[in-house]
Amino acid sequence: MGYDVYGVGNALVDIQARVEEELIRQLSLDKGIMKLVDNEAQKQVLDQLSGLSLHTCAGGSAANTIVGLAELGGAAAFAGKIADDDIGRFFLNDMLSLGVDYRTTRVTDGQTGTCAVLITPDAQRTMLTNLAVSSTLAPEDIDESMVAQSKYVYVEGYLLTNPLTKDAAYHAMAIAKRKGVKVAFSASDPFLIHMLRAEIWELIEGPVDLFFCNEQEAKSLTGKEDPIACASLIHEHAENVALTLGPNGSILMHGGKTIPIEGVAVNAIDTTGAGDMYAGAILYGVTSGMSWNQAGHLASHAAARVVAQMGARLEEKFTPQEVTALIANIP
Repeated sequence: MGYDVYGVGNALVDIQARVEEELIRQLSLDKGIMKLVDNEAQKQVLDQLSGLSLHTCAGGSAANTIVGLAELGGAAAFAGKIADDDIGRFFLNDMLSLGVDYRTTRVTDGQTGTCAVLITPDAQRTMLTNLAVSSTLAPEDIDESMVAQSKYVYVEGYLLTNPLTKDAAYHAMAIAKRKGVKVAFSASDPFLIHMLRAEIWELIEGPVDLFFCNEQEAKSLTGKEDPIACASLIHEHAENVALTLGPNGSILMHGGKTIPIEGVAVNAIDTTGAGDMYAGAILYGVTSGMSWNQAGHLASHAAARVVAQMGARLEEKFTPQEVTALIANIP
């Protein structure tokens, strides 16, 4: 069978909780930023959440994007490493139940990665990620035949922070280029731009056909303040650019043209997974025959729907009729 997108990323189980600002201060965290933590630090944070209402689902940036595409009706596959433990089995079953073709060699030693997502009353999410065995994803875990059957390979930027997972990411992109498969890459987080600005520029100038980023990441990457100027500079090197602007919508760059996409007014409850859902909807749109304007319009509505609820999985999925109606009058 063929796939619209083959995703490569960290396989994590998201554990989400609504918390007060005071807990963020107590834990000395930078609100709205992802922080990598070890097993002991993660346990201490999860202990702080004891007694709170928790929302749990298979997660990780690329996994969320792949699920978003699958929920819209796209054919999706995913590569990520889990352990042979209860959390790993939960991740596997959750992905399969959502229609994602997920094949992996489970590690018998170690534990599956988790991401504690702390959501404050302003809907900002602060994430503490314990990668655990997801950090052992290696080139041999990439299925060449599945990549070859895909329209796009989608790689999350977080993989670049670890030598082994970086090798897996580059291996997937190299296979894609050999097989004539397009490559999409997500900047993932502002801290990644600060760490690896030169390397990310090399990817944009090299294998990346579609680059996803948010406004903060784009400004850090380019040194410019105007979002359109940021997107235009990136577009000089990448065939396609998708730059999100939070509630103000997004900017798409394709064929030398700037395509402004409207924001959708919504009462934001939890911003977890908004960018991931946006990317999934863009990829679904462009792999299913939509124009870039139509794909952006759908992505804006999908991101708005996901921030109006808890968690990165759509509680109310889009029906095919609803998708058709959303893009009916969009050129």
